Amino acid sequence: MEPSELTPARVVAELDRYIVGQAAAKRAVAVALRNRYRRERLTGDMRDEVIPKNILMIGPTGVGKTEIARRLANLVSAPFVKVEATKYTEVGYVGRDVESMVRDLVEAAIRMVRAERLEDTKGAAEDMAIDRLADILDPSTRVAPAQTNNPLSALGAMISGGPGRVATEPPPQRTAEMDERRARLKEEIRTGFYDVRLIEIEVEESPQIIGAIGSPQLDEMGGNVGDLLAGMLPKRRSKRRVSVAEAREIFRAEEAAKLVDNDSLKREAVRRVEENGIIFIDEMDKIAGPGGRAGGPDVSREGVQRDILPIVEGSTVVTKYGPVKTDHVLFIGAGAFHISKPSDLIPELQGRFPIRVELASLTKDDFKTILTQPKNALIEQYRQLLATDGVTLEFSETGIDAIARLATLVNDQTENIGARRLHTMLERVLETVAFEAPERGGAVTVDEAYVEQRLAEIIRDQDLSHYIL
Repeated sequence: MEPSELTPARVVAELDRYIVGQAAAKRAVAVALRNRYRRERLTGDMRDEVIPKNILMIGPTGVGKTEIARRLANLVSAPFVKVEATKYTEVGYVGRDVESMVRDLVEAAIRMVRAERLEDTKGAAEDMAIDRLADILDPSTRVAPAQTNNPLSALGAMISGGPGRVATEPPPQRTAEMDERRARLKEEIRTGFYDVRLIEIEVEESPQIIGAIGSPQLDEMGGNVGDLLAGMLPKRRSKRRVSVAEAREIFRAEEAAKLVDNDSLKREAVRRVEENGIIFIDEMDKIAGPGGRAGGPDVSREGVQRDILPIVEGSTVVTKYGPVKTDHVLFIGAGAFHISKPSDLIPELQGRFPIRVELASLTKDDFKTILTQPKNALIEQYRQLLATDGVTLEFSETGIDAIARLATLVNDQTENIGARRLHTMLERVLETVAFEAPERGGAVTVDEAYVEQRLAEIIRDQDLSHYIL
C-alpha cells in the first residue's frame, strides 16, 4: 500500500481488522503516522523542525496497547522494537544500557532491509544456483570461465625480458549440441526432476570466534571484535552430501548473499530508523512513583527516566552500523498506571509524550467480537488447528456467549488481564478435544452446556486462583 493511500481513516480501518475497540488510541496513532507522511513532503528547514508527537497509552494489560503499535509498524513496513522500561533498572547489575533500545531497532531494520534485498535478488540467485548444479550434474556442459592473464606470470615475463603478455590457450569450442544439452539439464533441475538425487557439494563456513576479545558494551557500540576477526580469517570450505533440492537452497542463499551490497544495506537501514523507526516502551508506570521518595528499593526509577529522556528528546547513538539520530523516531509509551499516575513521571519526560490516550477495559461484547470477528479471531485459529487432525469444530452462539461471560466474570473477580483471559478459557474448554483429536476425529459442537461443564470449577469456586495467569 502506497503511503499516500494511508489516510488516518484507512489506517483505523486496517487496525480494526485485528484490534477490537480502542478508537481513541487508533485515531492517535493514525494521525501520528499521517504526520510522518506530511513531514516527508515538506521542503527546506521546516522538514527538520517538525518532530514526532510521541504517544502515551494508558490502560490495563491485555486491551491492545502493544498490538496497536505492532500492527501500525507492519502496516507501513517501519522498523519496530518493543522494550520494557523495567529492563533498564539498576544498570550494571541486572539492567541494560538505555541506548540498547536504539541498537535493537537498528538490528530490526537490518533484518527488514536484508529480507527485502534477498527477495529482490531471488530470481538472479536462483539462476546462478541452477548453473552451479548443472556444473556438478554434467561437468561436460560447463561454461569455461573467461581467461585472464596472471599478473605474476606477466611480471616474471617482463623481468626476464620476455613479452609483456602471456599467451593463454583459447577455451574449448562450444557446440550447439552442448548448449542444447545444458539448457535441457537446467530446465530439468528447475522443474525438480533431480531433487532426490544425492550429490557432494562444498559449503562455505564462517570461522567461529569463541571468546573474542572485548565486552558486550564494546560489541554494542560498534567494536564488534568477533565480526572483525571473522572477516579477516579465511573462510573454511567443507564437503557435504545432500540432495539436489537441498543443494539448490544452499546455493541460492549463497548467491543471494553475494548479490546484496552490505554497505548500501546498512545505509538504508539507518535511514529507515531515523525517518520511520518506532520504539514501543512498555511498563512505563513501573518506573514512575509518587513524588517525595528519597530512597528505598525504588531509588532507580527516576534514574531510568532520566536515562530514557535524552533518547526521547533526540540524541545520537553510536551503533556498529554507524551513528543513529533519534530526533524523528516515534516513541509510544504504555502502562497500566493503576498505582502510579502519568503525573508521577518527571516533568521533562511527561512533556515528551504530549499525546495521552486512555484505553478502556474490555467488556463481554468486546470479548465476543474478539472471539469471532478479527482476521486472526481466536475461534478461527482453534478451528483450523484442530482441522489438521480431522476434527470439525463448531461454536454455537450460546457457547461463544458463555465463554465471553465467564471471561468477564474472572477478570472482574481477580486480576484483569484483558483479552489474554480468553486464551486461558479456550484452552480449558478445548483441553480434552485437543488431547484426543488425533485418535478421535469427527465433529465437536461447543455450546453453553459444553462450556459450563468444562468450566464447572470456575462457577463453583469464587476464589478462582487456579485460573489466574
